[in-house]
Amino acid sequence: MASSSSSSGNYEVFLNFRGEDTRTSFTCHLYDNLYERKKIRTFIDDEGLRRGDEISPALLNAIQGSKISVVIFSKDYASSKWCLHELLKILECKKMKGQIIIPVFYGVSPSDVRHQNGTFGDGFDELKKQFQDKPEMVLKWRDALTETSHLAGHESAKFRHDAQLVNKIVEDVLKKLEKITVSTDSSNGLVGLNSRIEQIKPFLCMDSSDTVQIVGIWGMGGIGKTTLAKAIFDQFSHEFEGSCFVSDVRGNSETAGGLEHLQKQMLSTTLSEKLEVAGPNIPHFTKERVRRMKLLIVLDDVNEVGQLKRLIGELDQFGQGSRIVVTTRDKRVLEKFRGEEKKIYRVNGLEFEEAFEHFCNFAFKENHCPEDLNWHSRSVVSYTKGNPLVLEVLGSSLCLKRKSHWGKVLHDLNRICESEIHDIYDILKISFNKLTPRVKSIFLDIACFFEGEDKDFVASILDDSESDVLDILIDKSLVSISGNFLNMHDILQEMGRQIVRQESEKEPGKRSRLWDPKEISRVLKHNK
Repeated sequence: MASSSSSSGNYEVFLNFRGEDTRTSFTCHLYDNLYERKKIRTFIDDEGLRRGDEISPALLNAIQGSKISVVIFSKDYASSKWCLHELLKILECKKMKGQIIIPVFYGVSPSDVRHQNGTFGDGFDELKKQFQDKPEMVLKWRDALTETSHLAGHESAKFRHDAQLVNKIVEDVLKKLEKITVSTDSSNGLVGLNSRIEQIKPFLCMDSSDTVQIVGIWGMGGIGKTTLAKAIFDQFSHEFEGSCFVSDVRGNSETAGGLEHLQKQMLSTTLSEKLEVAGPNIPHFTKERVRRMKLLIVLDDVNEVGQLKRLIGELDQFGQGSRIVVTTRDKRVLEKFRGEEKKIYRVNGLEFEEAFEHFCNFAFKENHCPEDLNWHSRSVVSYTKGNPLVLEVLGSSLCLKRKSHWGKVLHDLNRICESEIHDIYDILKISFNKLTPRVKSIFLDIACFFEGEDKDFVASILDDSESDVLDILIDKSLVSISGNFLNMHDILQEMGRQIVRQESEKEPGKRSRLWDPKEISRVLKHNK
């Protein structure tokens, strides 16, 4: 079993080292500083993973899933075939995926590694004898040692003690991870995200550690507030002693005990322990512990001041240097909280060329479009006001469609936008209206009942003839999957529920679906 900070197989740092030399000393201290202190997802292997001559699947996945590999060369490193097998795989990932390698020369010099000299070379000589019948493998190992020794790294001989060396490596890892900016993969990334991160950095005042600050992220639905908040959380959470991303505050607050549950989640996550109390029942010492910590808290989709009061209360309950990031569609929520001036970042729509690229990623699965659809594509984008959600949904609905279909969509967009009264729902309904009746029905079922449910559970409810509907909705960007759970953007969910409400505005009992407990109760009482 691997001792690591993640069970998903995706790590930020992989540690390659000779266990007998440094596991219980230097490497252990380095791991503690990377993961325990800085919350960097770090893989450190267990001796049980090293069996036979091949790299175990767990080690292989950990290396491939890491952004950085820290290679710790020590006096007996080169006597281990497992260390050298791992090094070959690390160099392969560097070549194929651009993985960063940070060599650490612990008790040996780069020259010792490069030329296999001294005690380092003695270990390699012993290994060569064991593999004298496999000279090609020995040559690969030698080349790998030479190549890695030329990379910029850290030498223990240049530091007074291990603590200084560990701090320097951690600092180097952090800087390199920050440069590996949030992915803008065309399949699910937001074009222009990195520029937005740079714009909001001054609002965060990361260099100031003497105050607790609230930073608001404000903008219309679907504009990318949550995506930006998650990117900020991913990029900066390691600089805090504790952190927590609280999703869907608005939705949770509508359920009984929802805010209390979120408060428990915040405390449990930031303190790294399970707590069963919230509100006025929080023990005094628990509050004191939180007050001593520098925290990053993200509250996503807040729509009432009362939610902020319940979840974060007075700012003096957080440690100095803490940051509270709040996303909302309503600027007044931020302005009214404690009546103080806040730092509020407004998320605007994408610039036209960014919007065009984002649209193409979904309509054509690449960042440009065929020449014969260039005019049509730019015309569609002009109606979206740079809203990423609208771009994704419209782009996905037009993917692989004939030019005549594009013309019909443009006609619908023009008709809607010519009306003085229209909103984002009207534009998104264009994609909904193009669905077949059975796909529409499943979309509405998810919007009303199954958002956040396990995909396999929902699939088990569907008829065999409907088993492909979920894939259709995913392809059209109307539903997404995260950890095998169905996710639907709150704008799309509200659109779906709005469609059902319009079936009978005044008589809920005549609608095809009921999800509001109060409405269900009234209908049941009325039908008695």
